[in-house]
Amino acid sequence: MSQSGKNGLTYSDAGVDIDAGNLMVEKIKPHVRSTRRPGADGEIGGFGGLFDLKAAGFTDPVLVAANDGVGTKLKIAIDANKHDTVGIDLVAMCVNDLVVQGAEPLFFLDYFATGKLDPDQGAAIVAGIAAGCREAGCALIGGETAEMPGMYSGGDYDLAGFAVGAAERGQLLPAGDIGEGDVILGLASSGVHSNGYSLVRKIVALSGLAWDAPAPFGEGTLADLLMTPTRIYVKPLLKAIRETGAIKALAHITGGGFPENIPRVLPKHLAAEIDLDAIKAPKVFSWLAQTGGVAANEMLRTFNCGVGMIVVVPADKAAEVSAVLTAEGETVFSLGRMVARAEGAAGTIYKGSLAL
Repeated sequence: MSQSGKNGLTYSDAGVDIDAGNLMVEKIKPHVRSTRRPGADGEIGGFGGLFDLKAAGFTDPVLVAANDGVGTKLKIAIDANKHDTVGIDLVAMCVNDLVVQGAEPLFFLDYFATGKLDPDQGAAIVAGIAAGCREAGCALIGGETAEMPGMYSGGDYDLAGFAVGAAERGQLLPAGDIGEGDVILGLASSGVHSNGYSLVRKIVALSGLAWDAPAPFGEGTLADLLMTPTRIYVKPLLKAIRETGAIKALAHITGGGFPENIPRVLPKHLAAEIDLDAIKAPKVFSWLAQTGGVAANEMLRTFNCGVGMIVVVPADKAAEVSAVLTAEGETVFSLGRMVARAEGAAGTIYKGSLAL
């Protein structure tokens, strides 16, 4: 029996457009080149990305790797058709995790999966990734674009990122000498960053506001303000680490907030005593708490509440470290101190109350 009527199927008929993929690669090449740094030439197209550690200035490095995604913040990007900043979030979530270990981010790779590839949308996303890489000082040396019809519906897509950094042997954080009385500094966040967006979206649904409605907590639309990219703390922190030699530990405040992230860098016999009165929470957090009826403790274990990074320093070096970070554009405030922790007690304890 003749099959001629069914012959001639192409990959395109199955929903995958090779030409669209090639067009996207051409569109993103200038963005990729813009991330060049010592150790990487910023070209793509091979089967793997190359990096020369010696050219980057390292003599006896330890490599540090991190990967992450953007979470359901992507749903806001899709619903509001605003794709130019989620790439910054993707880079930030990875490179901030590298710098807390004292590592300089060296290179980044991304994974972008979608149901139907739109080369312009893909290029906008990669432009954001390149912007984040430039801000972090790392090279975008490769990535993967996967068109997967039937796996993602409508305009849905997902992003994942992978970053590798390095530190000279013996210079990794946290240091082994964190002690009682060490001071905890807080660095202000740029907003919600990239955690807790499933709750954010539920609260927005409760509010009845559209994404293009004026935001009740600032200038701009609701989508614009909730899409504010995650702050990248890499260059100011590396400068403070290298210039002062006084930073003992850093913690990136992501999903799980204070109680989950701070104890990760502390010895078991110490707890972080956080003065909640010291936090000036941005208005977006007050709006989320009030609109959703979210209790303060739940806010503190879901969101950064205005503190994107914590820095542990000796009390007599706090002013010096603060001065370096402030000069580099960070908003720095005294957030608490290290205290003794009883066996089995929480690694984070609170004084005062969060002003929401």
